This record gives sequence, structure tokens and C-alpha cells, in this order.
Amino acid sequence: MTFSWSKRSTIIVATVALIFIVFYAISVYWSEEPDTFNVETYAKQVSEQTKEPITPGFVTTTTLMRLASTLLDKPGGYLSNDVLPPSVFMDNMPAWELGVLNQIRDMSLVMRKDFSRSQSQSEEDSDLKIAQPKFYIDHTSWMFPSAEGEYRKGIRLLGDYRRRLSLTGGQQSHFYARADNLVDWLQLVQNRLGSLSQQLSASVGRARLNTSIGGTIDPDAPSVEKSREQTSWWKIDDVFYQARGSSWALLELMRAIEYDFHDVLVNKNAVVSVRQIIRELEATQQPMFSPMVLNGSGFGILANHSLVMANYISRCNAAVIDLIELLNNG
Repeated sequence: MTFSWSKRSTIIVATVALIFIVFYAISVYWSEEPDTFNVETYAKQVSEQTKEPITPGFVTTTTLMRLASTLLDKPGGYLSNDVLPPSVFMDNMPAWELGVLNQIRDMSLVMRKDFSRSQSQSEEDSDLKIAQPKFYIDHTSWMFPSAEGEYRKGIRLLGDYRRRLSLTGGQQSHFYARADNLVDWLQLVQNRLGSLSQQLSASVGRARLNTSIGGTIDPDAPSVEKSREQTSWWKIDDVFYQARGSSWALLELMRAIEYDFHDVLVNKNAVVSVRQIIRELEATQQPMFSPMVLNGSGFGILANHSLVMANYISRCNAAVIDLIELLNNG
């Protein structure tokens, strides 16, 4: 009887261990981040396949569609709304997905209200006004409707908009590559990067001035003027991978913008500024050789990956601010 129970226990333990190993291997495979891609080469391939000419806006729209499709079609598919193991226990890739999704949302919004309209009184594009809200569904929604289903509808509507870019007459869509439109998007980028930089820097925890109440209180009240911000130990890797995903998507969108807004950038002598932004974003995508996100102090023995990422993103944000100034006054 004792032998039988011992044998049964061994089988149970072995089965649990095997399941854990399989789930772990799947999680590692699903956590691999997609590679960057050449937006111009990819747009040409799509143009040849669809027989659609590369008109202004084609590269940006195609890149946006590729980013959204990557969320759904990468290994493991879209993981943020999964409710079953092993993905329900994963957090790094869902955080990466949220970073990408935030950039998709910003770009789809600007395409709807700025890039596709000649002026503020112009009518919205029929496809973009439906596509843009599709990307704003709760990213954790898994049914009625599911996030994946809404995102695929948004991708299809973006494809319809892109197809109409080459048409003439009443069915035609537009993409106005103007400096003021580009500035509208860059201001969203600036806000997004600034927020990410603050969250990453909070990994070590430090007192900072509460800038949200500047000028509204007695400046000699330090207990109110200062606050201590520190990212929870459990959230440090989530913030890091969200920033990494956001930077990955922004890198590709910047490359697309450089192509579609080339004439504007040349006229404003801003091509170099865009390429500097791209260079800083490329640095955020360097391979991770550590099995985990380290959180050493700023000058400690161990590295602090969050501070390294914050450095690149802050430099990128500064370059975006300079580019906005150049486009407005250059």
C-alpha cells in the first residue's frame, strides 16, 4: 500500500514538473520580440501584391497595418486578453503589446483628425472614423467583443482607406503631408515619451517636485511640493517592456514618416533631426542579454535597465521637441 502511494505521488510530481517545463518553454518562445523591418521595402512588396501604387500616405498606412497585424500574428498571437495558461501568467509580452498599441492608437487618431483632412472643417474620412475607435477597445477584452476581432476590423478598414488613396473622384481618400499635421502627431509622441521616461526613472525611487501643482501653492511647503515616486518591484519589468514595445512601434512609424513627409522635411531642413530620432529609437531595441530586468541603483554594482532605457527615450524626446520647433519656425 505504501509502495503504491509512493509510486502514485512520483507520477503526479513528474506530471506537474513536465507541465511546468512545457509551459515555461512555450512562454519563452512567445516572449520573443518581433524584429524591426524596412518600411519602404515592405511597402513596395505590398504595392506589388495589391497592385496599389505608392502614393502619399501609402507607407505610413501600410506600416500602421503591419504593426497591428504583428500584435495578432506573432508567435502566441495576442496575449493581453488570454485567460488560460501559460499566457495568463505572462506579463512582459502583454506589457510590450500595450506599448505598441498605444502608438497605434496615437497614429490612428491623428490620421483620422489631421492627416486625412485638408482643414478643421473638412469631413472625416469614412473608413478612418470607424477604424480609429476599433483600436481603443479595452486591450484585455476577450469576448463580446474580443480585442483581436476589433483590431482586425480596424486593420481591414485601414486597408480600405489605403486602397482609396490611389482613386479619383468621390471615392478618393486623402493624406495631407503638411508640417502642421506632422507637428500634431509629434506632440502626442512627445507626451508619450515624456510619460515613459518618468515611469522608467522611478524604478530607483526618488523625491521629485510635484510639477502638476506648480504656481498654485506656497513654494515653501516642501511636504506638498515634493512627492516620492517609486515603481513597484513587481511592475518594473512591465514598465520596461511597455517602453520597449512603444519604442519599437515608434521606430517604424518614424521611418514611414520620413518617407511620406520627405518633401516637408527637406524644405524645413529637418531630415537629420528625424534620423537622429530614429537612431535613438534603434538603440532601445538592442538585444537583452540578461534573463531579467535588473534594477540596480544608478551607480551601483548591478545594472539598471530601466535607467538605460530612460536615457535613450529622454534623448529621443529631446530630439522630438527640437523637431517640433524646427517645423514650426524653420
